Amino acid sequence: MRELDELLVAYLDKFYESASETDKRAFQALLDLPDPELAGYLLNQQTPSPELKRVIDQILGRADA
Repeated sequence: MRELDELLVAYLDKFYESASETDKRAFQALLDLPDPELAGYLLNQQTPSPELKRVIDQILGRADA
C-alpha cells in the first residue's frame, strides 16, 4: 500500500538516523512483517507488541523522537 510506504519513508527521514539501536531493530522487525500484519498495526486494527509500539507511535505521529 502506497500510504503505508509513505509513512515508513517519513519515519526513515525524520527518526531513523537518530533512533536508538532498540528502535532501529524494532523498525527493521516491522519491515519483516507480512503486509497485512504491518497494515493492521499502522491502521490501528491490531495491537503491537510493546517492543514495536514506540516505533509505531512515532511513525503515526503520536510521539516525538
